[in-house]
Amino acid sequence: MADDALLDDDRLTDDLPEDGGRPDDRIDDERMDEENTLKPQFVRRVEDALEEGDDGAVYDLVEPLHPADVADLLELFDREDRRKLASAITDLMTGDVVAELNDYVRDDMMEDLPAASVAQIAEQLETDDAVQLIEDLDEEDQQAILAELDDEDRIAIESALAYPEETAGRLMSRELVAVPEHMSVGDLIDFLRDGRDLPQDFFEVFVVDERHHPVGTCQLSWILRTPRSVALADVMKRDQTLIPAMLDQEEVGNMFQKYALISAAVVDESGRLVGQMTVDDVVHIIAEEAGEDALLMSGAGDGDINEPIRDAYSARVRWLVANLGTALLASFIIALFGAAIEQLVALAVLMPIVASIGGNAGTQTMAVTVRAIAMNQLTRSNTKRILWRELRVAMLNGATIAVLIGLATGVFFTPLLGGVIAAAMVVNVLVAGLAGVLVPVIFDRLDQDPAVASSVFVTMITDSMGFFAFLGLAVASGVVG
Repeated sequence: MADDALLDDDRLTDDLPEDGGRPDDRIDDERMDEENTLKPQFVRRVEDALEEGDDGAVYDLVEPLHPADVADLLELFDREDRRKLASAITDLMTGDVVAELNDYVRDDMMEDLPAASVAQIAEQLETDDAVQLIEDLDEEDQQAILAELDDEDRIAIESALAYPEETAGRLMSRELVAVPEHMSVGDLIDFLRDGRDLPQDFFEVFVVDERHHPVGTCQLSWILRTPRSVALADVMKRDQTLIPAMLDQEEVGNMFQKYALISAAVVDESGRLVGQMTVDDVVHIIAEEAGEDALLMSGAGDGDINEPIRDAYSARVRWLVANLGTALLASFIIALFGAAIEQLVALAVLMPIVASIGGNAGTQTMAVTVRAIAMNQLTRSNTKRILWRELRVAMLNGATIAVLIGLATGVFFTPLLGGVIAAAMVVNVLVAGLAGVLVPVIFDRLDQDPAVASSVFVTMITDSMGFFAFLGLAVASGVVG
C-alpha cells in the first residue's frame, strides 16, 4: 500500500543515530521511562492535560510511545475523550496506530472521519491491514473510501473483500517477492537491491513458473550464502506448504503451528500465487481463535469491553434464557422427588455437590474436546478412541471423588447414604465425560462451532443426571421411605 521501495544509501545513512545504532534503538531510556508507559499515573497525566485543553502537553506525553501503546491508550478512554485525544495527537495518528486499534474502537473512529482521511490512512497500510480498516464499514462508506484510493490500492482491496471473512484470501498480504525460476542467485540479488517496489519486510522469495504458479521458495539466508553463479532452480526448496485462498483462518493457524512456518504462499483455485501469510498475522489469528472459543463456551459473545451495550446484551441474554430452560428441567427432576427430600433434609444438603462435581468434570472434558477439534486432533477416525480414553479418565476421577464424599457422608450422616452419594457421583462423572465428548462432536458433525453452546447442553445433562441419579438411588436403596 505504502511506498515499499528499498531505501537508498543516503536515506539509510541519514536515519542512523550518531552512535551508529539502528533507528529502532531509539526505543531507549525515554521510551522505557516509567512516565511514558501506560501506568495509572501516566494515564492520569494525559487525562488532566485533556481536561485543561492543553493539547501541547498531551502531544508531548504521547509522542514517545510506540504506535501499539498509542492504540492501547486510546482504548482506555471513553468515546468523547478518545476523540479529544485523537485531535490533540493528529500527527501521531498514523496507519500503524490505527492498525493496532481494537475493532470496535477503530470502527467508531473511522465513522467520524471523511472518506478522504480514511483513504489516506489506508494507503499507509499493507493490504491486509487496510482491508481490516474498512471491511466492517457500511457498503456506502466502503465505496466512498475506495473511490478516494488510487487504482492499484483500490483493486487490491476490492480483490481481498471479494473473499469471505476469516479466510486466507481476506487476511493475506499481497505484498511479496515472486521471481521466475530461470534466474540465477546473482540475478535475484541484483533484483532485490535494485527493486523499487518491494515489501518493507519479507522472509523468503517465491519462485514461480510462466503461469505464476509457485514452484519453490528461497529463504533469504540461503540466497546470501550461495554463490552468484548458481541457478535459482538448483537452490530453491521445491517442497512447500501452499494455502488455498478459501481456507478458514483457523486452519491456517493450525498449518503454521504444525509445520513451523514463517511464511507461506496463498494460491487461488487455479493454483496461481495471489498472496502470502506471515507468522505475525498468524499470531493474531491464533490468539483471536483461542479467545473466541473461550468466550463462545461461556456464551459471552465477543467479550470485548468496547463492544456496544446493545450488542453485548443480545449476545449474552439468549444463552442466559437457554440456561433458564435447563435450570427449569433440573428443578422439575427435583420436584419429582419432593416427598423424599421432605423426609430426609440431608438429601437437599448433598445433592448440589453431585451436580457441581459433575458440571466441573463435564466442563473439563468439553474444554479438552473443543481444543482437540480445533487443532484437528479429534476426527472421525479417532472419535471412539478419544471417547473411551475420556470415559476411563472419568471413571478414575469419579471413583476418587466417590470415595472421599462417601466416607465424609457416612461419618456425618449414615453409611447407607454415603454409599448412595458415592454411587451417584460415579454415575454423574461418567455421564459428564460422555457428554463432554459427544456434545462438541455432534455440533462439529452438524457443521456448527462446537464451542458455541456446548457448555449449556453439558451443564443441563450433568445437572439433570446428577439430581436424578442421587435422588433416584436414595429412594431405591431405602434411605427414605
